[in-house]
Amino acid sequence: MPDEPKHIVTSFEADLKKLRDMIATMGGLVEQAVADSANALLNRDAELAARVIEHDPQINAEQHAVEQFAVRLLALRQPVADDLRQVIQALKVVTDLERIGDYAANIAKRSIVINQVATRFSLSGLGQMALMVQQNLKSSIDTVGEADPQKAIAVWRADQMVDDLYNTIFRELITYMMEDARNITACTHLLFIAKNLERIGDHTTNIAELTYYAITGENLPDFRPKGDQTAAYTHPANG
Repeated sequence: MPDEPKHIVTSFEADLKKLRDMIATMGGLVEQAVADSANALLNRDAELAARVIEHDPQINAEQHAVEQFAVRLLALRQPVADDLRQVIQALKVVTDLERIGDYAANIAKRSIVINQVATRFSLSGLGQMALMVQQNLKSSIDTVGEADPQKAIAVWRADQMVDDLYNTIFRELITYMMEDARNITACTHLLFIAKNLERIGDHTTNIAELTYYAITGENLPDFRPKGDQTAAYTHPANG
């Protein structure tokens, strides 16, 4: 926007910073929801799970606030080039964040059910997967504010490890179900939880891809190695 008065350009830069800050606020809520849902599962904490579910509407409200502000910028500022990419990125990123919040709430709901069912096997694999997902999510949200394309690439690549672990957990749970029919109820809920974590990883990767494009104007390769090999099985869809 070289022809615009300096004060207008400065004002628009302030608006873009506010937009990034709003995304960071929403991202913080989503990070907390994912962490709390995992802790509720691993620690059999029904009260914590209930709080995750209760706070999900707050995440939705933050999404609407960001969308309204971004649409206002589009209408009033009519940004172009990299400025336009930043606003479009914000609209898409908050959609991914909202979906991650939904998956966290789903995990919390199923953890409450699992608390009422006897489980005779370790949840350490799910705990490790949840930790990996949380780390990638934090990095992707940080990347939005830092505008670091290399960090975005790192998140994009790291999702492969999440997929690999998901495949391992999936096979283990299927084995438990085959060995003893009494495991079927608990394992079915755990399969949903594992799939929710895997989908959180996918949405986290989407955020990294969007950020990379907003920064560079270029897309990451269309093909990203996808480690989820469970499609050949009949298994639960997203919970």
